[in-house]
Amino acid sequence: MRRILIVDSDTDIRTLIAKYVRLEGYEATETGDGETAVSLCRHNTYDLIIMEPDLPGIDGFSVLQTLRICSQIPVLLLSSRCTEEDRIHGLELGADDYMAKPFSPQELMLRISAILRRGPSTEQLTPYTIQNSGINIDVTARRVTVDEVPVTLTPKEFDLLTLLTSHPNVAFSRKQLLDIIWGGELPQDTRTLDTHIKQIRRAIQPYSDRVVTLRGVGYRFE
Repeated sequence: MRRILIVDSDTDIRTLIAKYVRLEGYEATETGDGETAVSLCRHNTYDLIIMEPDLPGIDGFSVLQTLRICSQIPVLLLSSRCTEEDRIHGLELGADDYMAKPFSPQELMLRISAILRRGPSTEQLTPYTIQNSGINIDVTARRVTVDEVPVTLTPKEFDLLTLLTSHPNVAFSRKQLLDIIWGGELPQDTRTLDTHIKQIRRAIQPYSDRVVTLRGVGYRFE
């Protein structure tokens, strides 16, 4: 059975979507905030996420950025703000579709069906790996080896390394990294990010110099 995660701060809308999703034979899970959505995705597999951008705490755009670090799960953004700028921003971040509120339940079901036809089910997912010199990251299994030797990373260290290595030669500001990995919960002057980078460099020796510090800006992986 296909599994759908519904993320919306409006309980009535969540209940309505879940009702129609279940009538179509899908399994529905509901939550009203971004932090819980990220946690659910880390511990469960879903075939589709229906999510509003304007979530309390971690907003939907940040949740989408976090998910795209290590997952290509389809995401349909459902928003009361549907300007061209918002739609482009959501699609650039990796959303598969962008739909305006108020919406027609029938149209929503048709869009869900179309998205699910395009992508594989959770049972058909193939392993996703990132390779760079001697660094091998099995994103699907969340395992890292350096010169074929397994290394141990914390969940946040793994996500941070995966984000940097999946975007080589891209400069990430401190704010971007804190927003994507920690959901904007930490201040920009925190030393937590620097500590995690230090631990990552230690873990990926002799390739530690690939993680470059951009003074006054952030970090880049070369």
